[in-house]
Amino acid sequence: MSEMMRAVEISTPGGPDVLQLTERPVPEPGHGQVVIKVAYAGVNRPDALQRAGAYAPPPGASDLPGLEASGEVVAVGAGVSGLALGDLVCGLLPGGGYAEYVTTPAAHCLPVPKGLDLKQAACLPETFFTVWSNVFTRGGLQAGERFLVHGGSSGIGTTAIQLANVLGARVFTTAGLDEKCQACLDLGAERAINYRDEDFVEVLQAEGGADLILDMVGGDYIPRNIKTLANDGRLVQIAFLTGPKVELNFAQIMMRRLTVTGSTLRPQSDLAKARIAEDLSEVVWPLIESGQVAPVMDSEFTLEDAAAAHARMESSGHIGKIVLKVAG
Repeated sequence: MSEMMRAVEISTPGGPDVLQLTERPVPEPGHGQVVIKVAYAGVNRPDALQRAGAYAPPPGASDLPGLEASGEVVAVGAGVSGLALGDLVCGLLPGGGYAEYVTTPAAHCLPVPKGLDLKQAACLPETFFTVWSNVFTRGGLQAGERFLVHGGSSGIGTTAIQLANVLGARVFTTAGLDEKCQACLDLGAERAINYRDEDFVEVLQAEGGADLILDMVGGDYIPRNIKTLANDGRLVQIAFLTGPKVELNFAQIMMRRLTVTGSTLRPQSDLAKARIAEDLSEVVWPLIESGQVAPVMDSEFTLEDAAAAHARMESSGHIGKIVLKVAG
C-alpha cells in the first residue's frame, strides 16, 4: 500500500467545478476502525451540500466528501472483531469516500450481499441506513399502513418504495416526470403521483390520508404534508430541498394527534449507526440476497469526473443512484 492516494477535495465552497483531484496521505485505522481500498463511492445530496458550504463535516471526520463506499478491507485497527484483511464490504462513512482509501468504524460496515457486485454495494449504505432509521425505526411504519414518500425516483425514494412494499405497506410516491412515475410503479408503488399534474394532498385524502410521510422537499410541502396525514399520522423530515422555514398552524397537529419528527444521519453517534447496521444485517440484507430488494442504478463516473457526477445529481434527471468508480 503506497503512502499517498488520489482523492477529490472541495477546493472552495461552490458549484460542481470546485471538486478537484488531489493527493492525500493514505489514512491509518484508529481504534475500532478499518481502512477500505475503495472500489466505488456513492454520490449523495449531502455531498453536494457539503461542497456548497452548507453541511460541515462532524468533528474528527475527513474534509473529503463521500458518505458511502464499497471495497476491500486492507488494514484493521485495534479492537476490531468480525472483519479481516481481504473482506469485501460496503460501509457508511463519516466522510472521505471520494478517495482511493478511507477509514470508517468496522461496526458501520456490512458484507457485500450475495448476488451483488461492488458497484451495486456502494449504493447501499447511505440510503439504506437513512431509510431504515427514519421510515421503520423513527416513523414506525407497519404492514397495511399508507406510506407516502416524496422524490420517489431518488436514491432514498427507490429504496423506501421497495422496502415499504416488501414489508407490507401500501406505497404512494411523488415524482416530476411520467418516466420517473413509471419507475416508481415498477418498484412496487401502488400509486405514483406526477406533482406537475396532480395534487398529492387530494390523492391521499381520497385514500383516507397517509399514516406516514417521508419528506426531503420541505418548504411549502410541509403544511401540505400535514393536511395529507391521517389522524395519528407521522411526518418524518430528512432534508429541505426547498427550504426549512414555513408558517404552520399547529392546532391541527394537536387536534389530530399528529407526530412531526426528523433526523440527519451523519451527526449521529457511532453507536447509533452501529445499531442501524445490526438491524440492516438482520432484516434487510436477507431481502437483498433473496432478490426482493435491489439498488437502482442511474450512472457511473470516474473519480476524476466527480464534478460531472454532482452536475448529474443536481439536474434531478437521475433515477436511482450515482456512483464514482475509484479502483481500476
